[in-house]
Amino acid sequence: MTRADLGTAPANVQIRKDDAAGWAALAERLETAGKQDSPVDPDHAGWLVGRGNPRTGRAENPGRWVANWAGLQLNPRQRDAVAQALASDVLFLWGPPGTGKTDVVGHIVEGSFRQGLRVLFLAPTNVAVDQALERMCSLLEHEEGFAEGIVQRAGNIVLPSLRSRYGDQIDPARIAALLVESIDRQIGTATDQLKGARAAIALHDRVRGLESDLATASAEIAGAGRDHAAAARTVATADTLAVQLRSKMEKVGPPTGFRAERRAAKMSDLWTALAAEEDRAAQAREAVARAVRRHTAGEKQAAEARRDLSGAYAAVVGIPPRQTVVESAVALRKLIDELGQKRKRIQDEVRSHCRVLGATVAKAVQSRKLLDEIDVVVIDEAGMVNLPSAWFAAGLARKRVIVAGDFRQLPAVTKGDSDREASEEERAHSREWTARDAFHAAGLVDPSGRVGQDPRLVALDTQYRMREPICAVVNEVAYPDAPLRTGRGETSRLPFAPLIDSPVILIDTSGRRIAGGGRKPHMTNAVHAAVIHELVRGLQFEGVLPGRKWQEVPEGERATDRLAVISPYREQVKALKSSLAHRFGEDYDGLVDTVHRFQGSQRPVVLLDTVAGAGKDPGFFYSGTGLSSQTCRLLNVALSRAQDHLVVVADVAFLRKHLAPHSEALAMIDHLEAHAQTISADQLIPIRDADQLAVLSEEELARPAFFEHSEVLSAVEWDVERARRSIELYSAFMDAPPVHRWARMLGPRTAAGIQVTVFTRPPEEQQEPSRVARHRELVQQLEAVGCRVEFRDRMHEKVLILDGSVLWHGSKNLLANIGPTDLMMRYTDPASCDRVRRLMERTRMERPARGLWRPAEQSAPAPEVPAQRAEEADKVYPGLIRNGRLYLKVPYAQKDEAKRLLRARWDKEAEHWWVDAAKVTREQAARWLP
Repeated sequence: MTRADLGTAPANVQIRKDDAAGWAALAERLETAGKQDSPVDPDHAGWLVGRGNPRTGRAENPGRWVANWAGLQLNPRQRDAVAQALASDVLFLWGPPGTGKTDVVGHIVEGSFRQGLRVLFLAPTNVAVDQALERMCSLLEHEEGFAEGIVQRAGNIVLPSLRSRYGDQIDPARIAALLVESIDRQIGTATDQLKGARAAIALHDRVRGLESDLATASAEIAGAGRDHAAAARTVATADTLAVQLRSKMEKVGPPTGFRAERRAAKMSDLWTALAAEEDRAAQAREAVARAVRRHTAGEKQAAEARRDLSGAYAAVVGIPPRQTVVESAVALRKLIDELGQKRKRIQDEVRSHCRVLGATVAKAVQSRKLLDEIDVVVIDEAGMVNLPSAWFAAGLARKRVIVAGDFRQLPAVTKGDSDREASEEERAHSREWTARDAFHAAGLVDPSGRVGQDPRLVALDTQYRMREPICAVVNEVAYPDAPLRTGRGETSRLPFAPLIDSPVILIDTSGRRIAGGGRKPHMTNAVHAAVIHELVRGLQFEGVLPGRKWQEVPEGERATDRLAVISPYREQVKALKSSLAHRFGEDYDGLVDTVHRFQGSQRPVVLLDTVAGAGKDPGFFYSGTGLSSQTCRLLNVALSRAQDHLVVVADVAFLRKHLAPHSEALAMIDHLEAHAQTISADQLIPIRDADQLAVLSEEELARPAFFEHSEVLSAVEWDVERARRSIELYSAFMDAPPVHRWARMLGPRTAAGIQVTVFTRPPEEQQEPSRVARHRELVQQLEAVGCRVEFRDRMHEKVLILDGSVLWHGSKNLLANIGPTDLMMRYTDPASCDRVRRLMERTRMERPARGLWRPAEQSAPAPEVPAQRAEEADKVYPGLIRNGRLYLKVPYAQKDEAKRLLRARWDKEAEHWWVDAAKVTREQAARWLP
């Protein structure tokens, strides 16, 4: 839901993540620091910015806390770091690439754990958390309680190896689920036992009931006998009295004579007495009958009770006494209630059991409570953590703070210091508090980026990842003041391959430059992409990388296990990803990414594509200078990913021309030219003659190739003749001779049903009247042979695409005499064709950046009437607005798209497509306007 009123049918709605949400949460937490309920200790947090007097020391016997201390393969600096961390309030651990920082941090956490401390381990990314946590688990997996979660992971586990090896023991949800499962089993067992106890009680109660029924029946029989006897006596007495009363009545006789009144009165008394006795006798007889019935029922009930009791007595044989069973049932009911309460508290119990918790810095900032108590906070990859977050995290520690990382690798991702809408004061504030890392804030690094001696800092100085020549490049760029030593062997771990028989290789593309397209031409480089394709192809041929048809490639020998292609710009990454996957298979899709994506990883072979080779400068990636600059940090990460072979693809001449004199990037180029094996692009990409195309195999035709200027037309003509579906020709300028040649070449192709589209600048962009008219004539000549001509304002592209799969790319306008006469490159790759087409579509101008040429005396045409159509004001043409209709130039193949996107309609009389000018802007319809 949103508070904004988007209307009933919004045309375009995009959902984007709010980048400020994390900062808002951090600000909220920082505002509570120092208050009574806040978990942050400002004094301990202050250690991170050089405040306070934290204790530094060295554990005399680290073996008390670290298993097999004497036998560990740790160098002196690594041992110093562990010993100092276990006896200090704060330690800054500087760990350049490959120096074993993860192992050192693992042993610091191991030692802190065995000191009885609770440890919170933090890193900026999930991958970094998981990699370090896997090492900690390997050190602590044999500790008592490990299976119950003494080491835990807050948040999702993203590293497959960590999930498969230790997921059940460190994932709180899975630990809780296992505990819940155990509790549920206990509840189920107790419930079954309670059911049995209740059944036993029921058997005892049945015996009791039957015995009670028998006693009741016996009492009823006895009572019925007594009542029967009493009633029988009453009957006998009443009958006797009745006989006596009748006898007296006979003696009295009839009430006659002088005593008649007396006799009548006496007779009346006798009759009354007789009636009473007879009534008493009748009631007594009914009582006798009832007593008989009761006696009969009692005897029946007693008989049934005696019969059922025999079975009931048999059922309770072996069952404990009822009181014992009742006590057991009460205890079971109490146990079930307690287990139910424990089940409800399971999350709290899981958290209370944790002694080492791994999480991202963002998780720590956003969570109200990660651990009940935190003694030690370890911040890994601290160079990538913004200072406010690091300050907050350090303040969570009650006893010790460990800051580990490399301030010459990737910095924190922040935007405030480069926000154009912010004031200079705001940008300066951002540089001071969000763009800096903890090492700089603590005063360990001076403004020039160099490091001084400090008791709080231990610097690891021996790397085990890179061969020495690769390490020398990294030292030249990023560690001139503290060069790393190499602690590994010099031989490559890959099969021998002549293509990469040297540890460091520079491929110079200076002589084979092709201008990039779009508004940021330095962000893509087709020649470099072709070089990388050929390197991959060559490594496949030499068995270093698996081929497309290889089956079940073992782990460690897959393409993504052995090779990384790193590029500074996303545009080049996208181009390489799609083209490599198309040419070499989907297994090659993961080879390419930006520098940021490869932080924390390593590969035997690394190809660094510097990309820059066109435009006015190399771009933002190369703009910084100094050891603390982003350029130095990014180059350091890219170069130091290589283990055995580093290949740098660079337009050396372009970079030398544009890089600052003291740039670390220039230092890299200088070192590579002096020490690396240098080869040119020509040694990978062949220079072909047009005649060769007809005799090459399909595999060879698919390879990138250069063509000399004199060979281009013949080679292009060979491709044009082989086109079967479409030809797209981009040429900003046109001259008569080449247009005549192309018209003769393209006419037969359009006649054969092939769709031919020519993209060029509109006539109005010509700078003199004669060229305007001539340009129109050339357009008409192309249209006359069946070509569709589309105008692009101020376009610069020089491209030919055939059948959406063959790409000709270079600096030559194919329809003009003017322009460079450099080589052109032929590239066979549908993905690259699509990318180039999209790039040119995105960068087309919606309107000219400067006024169009027109004679001085000519007034500007009305906005709705293009200049070239002014003389045809009565006719309908694309761009005209008449009667509320904006007319378009929609090719037949695109009519459905125009109808779908803009609800375009066909004007039969005018023979043009049109849209409602009140609802569709020119910008929205720009694709189908002149």
